[in-house]
Amino acid sequence: MNAIPRQKPIFRFAPSPNGPLHLGHALSAILNHDMANEAGGRFLLRIEDIDQARCTPEFEAGIFTDLAWLGLSWEKPVRRQSEHLPAYQDALQSLIARDLVYPAFLTRGEVKARVAAGVASGSPWPRDPDGTPLYPPDDRLRNETERKRLLDAGLKHAWRLDMEQAIAVVGRPLHWQESGDGERGDILANPAAWGDVVLSRSDAPSSYHLSVVVDDAAQGVTHVVRGLDLFHATSVHRLLQALLDLPQPLYHHHRLILGEDGKKLSKSERDTGIAEWRRQGWSPAELRRRLGL
Repeated sequence: MNAIPRQKPIFRFAPSPNGPLHLGHALSAILNHDMANEAGGRFLLRIEDIDQARCTPEFEAGIFTDLAWLGLSWEKPVRRQSEHLPAYQDALQSLIARDLVYPAFLTRGEVKARVAAGVASGSPWPRDPDGTPLYPPDDRLRNETERKRLLDAGLKHAWRLDMEQAIAVVGRPLHWQESGDGERGDILANPAAWGDVVLSRSDAPSSYHLSVVVDDAAQGVTHVVRGLDLFHATSVHRLLQALLDLPQPLYHHHRLILGEDGKKLSKSERDTGIAEWRRQGWSPAELRRRLGL
């Protein structure tokens, strides 16, 4: 009897072309590339360019240049999120059909006012793991007649996951396997900590949370290697994977590269960019050593 061929591990690096890559991106890209090679697997590059207002062809070209200079190679063609918008809409529509999401009409100003009023009344407003105030319950509690009236009026809105309902539908604790630089082993997911997360906005057809799980499933990604800043977001991703019946990858959240101020590097700080180090005469080997690799 012929043995069933073992699937090769699949890793991916998925930057957004909305600024120059910095040292944190270099660490993530190199780790994905090297871990794929060590496992005899595949290394994919995905361009997360849903935000067309900020993403540019120039920044995308810079990504290719920086990664090639680092000595990395990837499979082609490269997947671009902007070419797969119907896939994200299909996933969203399936959740809408099951009443697991709702239209959210509050503006940022209205949310800010609601939070301020809540705090002023002496009640601390709940916040997500990133420190952002959770979305007020106003829109989730609207009746169907009122929702339809607002939608028919063409009011701008986002689609938010009804977190409580989604968790109830899954009906079981969710976990993920972690091998990164923080907690390791079997991690219990806590998606409720994020409240009713956005899955789509009027100016973006899909959120990071929704598109990343759809993309990883479509590309057969088996190992997600990314920064520790996304560790807690994995709880939301596990919930969406369960709701959409998508496969569960293994996760590895690596250490972050911090600036002199102790904060995570930002694309707006161009002096930390890979291109800048290259212009200063650094070699890829020297950059690897700087990253502790």
